[in-house]
Amino acid sequence: MKIQALCVISAMMLSIPAMAAKITVNTIDALQQAIQKAAPGDEIILANGTYTTEGDITIACAGTADKHIAIRAASPLGATIGGNGGFMLVSPAAYVDISGFKFTHRSNHTKTAPGTRFCRFTRNLFETAGDGEYLLLAGSDHQVDYNTFQHKNSMGRFIAVRGQGSQIAERLWIHHNYFNDFKPQTGNGAEALQFGLSGFSMSASNSIVEHNLFENCAGENELISVKSSGVILRYNTVRDSKAQFTLRHGNYCQVYGNYFFNTPGLRIFGDHHLIFSNYFENCQVAITIGNGDGEVATGSLLTCHDRPDSVYIGFNTLVNNKGNIELPDRKNGLGATFVTVAYNIIQGGHAAAQIKGPYPGAVWTGNYLYQTAGPGDMPAGAFQEVNPRLQQDKQGIWRLAKGSPAAAASKAPIPGILWDMDGQPRTAPLDAGADQLSPARIAAHALTAAETGCLAK
Repeated sequence: MKIQALCVISAMMLSIPAMAAKITVNTIDALQQAIQKAAPGDEIILANGTYTTEGDITIACAGTADKHIAIRAASPLGATIGGNGGFMLVSPAAYVDISGFKFTHRSNHTKTAPGTRFCRFTRNLFETAGDGEYLLLAGSDHQVDYNTFQHKNSMGRFIAVRGQGSQIAERLWIHHNYFNDFKPQTGNGAEALQFGLSGFSMSASNSIVEHNLFENCAGENELISVKSSGVILRYNTVRDSKAQFTLRHGNYCQVYGNYFFNTPGLRIFGDHHLIFSNYFENCQVAITIGNGDGEVATGSLLTCHDRPDSVYIGFNTLVNNKGNIELPDRKNGLGATFVTVAYNIIQGGHAAAQIKGPYPGAVWTGNYLYQTAGPGDMPAGAFQEVNPRLQQDKQGIWRLAKGSPAAAASKAPIPGILWDMDGQPRTAPLDAGADQLSPARIAAHALTAAETGCLAK
């Protein structure tokens, strides 16, 4: 009987899950040891202070979907990681949350490698040293939110997204981050956010980049460079940044609900993109349709400027821009084909459209022009020159007033055009411009620094 009782007790003990541990450490060596031993549900806390690393802190532990492993500073931004190494997440790392740190170590040393998944960087401040990336993402299903990336004066990127082989990292969620102060560099390779490379461009990421704020970023001519397919970029705000938001390579991306103030605006290459419900004010050029120098679908190199084909540009609001919608000149350029420009409101600024390259199969319809320098190359019958009755709200955004002639511009729904710049659903009839008159809850707006980054409330 005693033996049977002992067996029962032993079996019961084996069935009891291990209790999650809360481990506080105060050295890099102790931090690394705790990470190596971490089990699902554990919380590893680094005491406040400044730590100098000799090499990378390797993270290969794995939590579970309902029991993440947390690695955090004792208080928000209380622990600074300097020196030669950062957090290197390697396979099979999964369900690991990293928060509260200030990263000042050498650039290129905080990364998620291929094979990592479901990890999160939140409420951190990145200001790493020298050339290279502040954060590199090559694993899938990661979340990067409420971080601050600031004060870069070197080559490299705030965030670079990579993958493995020819497949870009998948299902990333990058949101509510603050990208601030990227000094101009000499040369190519200094974007605030580079999403992919040419070799990844034909693979779909199915990722979302939303509710981020970019201010005073001018590393190079591209602010955001998307070199991937299947990325949604929505409800981001770009202010006072002398660099373009560029769909550089890839297809089937959606760009909607973004706010552009005093920037070179948006430039488009590739096929089957949806560009809608965006707001442009005081931009050098609001929307640049790229003049292609190659056609990937017929064998051109992935590194070419892929001719834009079958791109929809509609329901955007453009106010007082030096240039509005342009297709620039290029020697032997292929131009763009089957592009639709529809139901945009263009108020003030230069001519509504300037087309300097081949543009076969274009569809122009339902646009509203007011106080511009004329229609330019926008064809007759594609617009009305009428006051759309925009009025400024308390934040200075120009939006439709009730009774606007641009209201109910499209009587029928249009596939893919589902949201306006406020995150309100668009239901037929659809109003022209970025704003749909709607009683629905407002879910997005032009962002300020206080609403994004590591100190956001």
